[in-house]
Amino acid sequence: MSHFTSRVFCAFLAAAVFVTAAPAGGSSAAGAAPTSLVSSFSPQVPSSSLETSQPGATVAPASDNPNDILWLPDSNVTPEAIRGSLGANVIGPQNVPMDLQNADILAPPTTDSGTVGNAKWPFSLSHNRLQTGGWARQQNVAVLPMATEMAGVNMRLEAGSIRELHWHKTAEWAFVLQGSVQISVVNADGQNFLSTVNTSDVWYFPAGVPHSLQATADNPQGAEFLLVFDDGSFSEDSTFLLTDWLAHVPKEVIAKNFQSQISAFSKIPGQELYIFPGTPPADDAVAPTSPQGTAPLPYSFAFSQVPVTPLSGGSVRIVDSSTFKIATTIAAAEVVVQPGGIREMHWHPTQDEWSYFIEGTGRVTLFAASSSSRTFNFQPGDVGYVPASFGHFVENTGTTPLRFLEIFKSDKFQDVSLQQWLALTPPQLVKAHLQLDDETIANLNKTKQTAVGPVSS
Repeated sequence: MSHFTSRVFCAFLAAAVFVTAAPAGGSSAAGAAPTSLVSSFSPQVPSSSLETSQPGATVAPASDNPNDILWLPDSNVTPEAIRGSLGANVIGPQNVPMDLQNADILAPPTTDSGTVGNAKWPFSLSHNRLQTGGWARQQNVAVLPMATEMAGVNMRLEAGSIRELHWHKTAEWAFVLQGSVQISVVNADGQNFLSTVNTSDVWYFPAGVPHSLQATADNPQGAEFLLVFDDGSFSEDSTFLLTDWLAHVPKEVIAKNFQSQISAFSKIPGQELYIFPGTPPADDAVAPTSPQGTAPLPYSFAFSQVPVTPLSGGSVRIVDSSTFKIATTIAAAEVVVQPGGIREMHWHPTQDEWSYFIEGTGRVTLFAASSSSRTFNFQPGDVGYVPASFGHFVENTGTTPLRFLEIFKSDKFQDVSLQQWLALTPPQLVKAHLQLDDETIANLNKTKQTAVGPVSS
């Protein structure tokens, strides 16, 4: 060995010894690289010692600093960008109502870190298309770029008003928020279907199947409903409308198509109707008799009649193709979380989640891997979005039940529970990772909890 090589090797060995002697848990950018060197020169440690080693030997324990929500939308405070000793007050212009609604954006939990895209869109910020007889506003990738798999429309029809005959390139799933809606459908085989869909019930139209919607007079104010489409770039303005098509076809062709005189079509609209007033349908309305018969699978489903599964922190009910056979691209769960409870920590293996908040207030933290997480606050009428495999929870931050929909581009509802995963993993592995005591590990629940109540004092 040359003199120069010997000196380099000695310096190298000295650095390794220095790092080995450094206090446990110490970390710095400069110290990170030599750590791997330590394992090269350290003696072998018996496996029994590894099983009882503390995480503090390599990293510091997670902080116990409180990270509760600091205020609620109706709090009588001036929101400030301060959490504990961090931050400072706002001395420039401030949108106080917006900051009151988004406490964890202005003063995020100290556990938030890294970069996570925006996962919230209030329908209140969507452009509203006002028509005689109703309105519609939408959310898609233009306003929520993260939401690539699904898009939504919030629509209102006065009693009797009609969302005109139309079809889409995407499938349409709907949840009735208030009132009731009569749907009419004709499939490619010439089979038809007519049904009234009531509050908290759902419908589904496969891509390309023509249909129409009309609010009944069961509620004197008509109906309001949520539409979800299985394509994040969907636009309600790109729908295939009956009146729009005929307004752009020569009347000679229309007359020839229907084997009639041109005069029969003298009053067809010169442009699309989209939403327009009408006479409420009769309660006993039936579809015209079709020589091809009625559709073999119903396009509506009485979701409101599905028994809820009671949970320690709320309830849940699920609708997917196992019960609503025709809904092959959309699955959903209606979740209720009681005050002080959470929708347990979980993720969805391969499906993005499109959420809609109906009642109450809550917050959601998305874990995007690579030490990245971000917390969002939600109120009624807000849309949330969680990419596939992102770990998350939904916490009720208010004093009333939190009710929301979890919707997926899938034929089946699926989720993975963090607690169930740990409970069904060998205990020594869980202890090696998290340093939980035996009692805590023994109490981990081996069945999904979905909605968990507050910890008993």
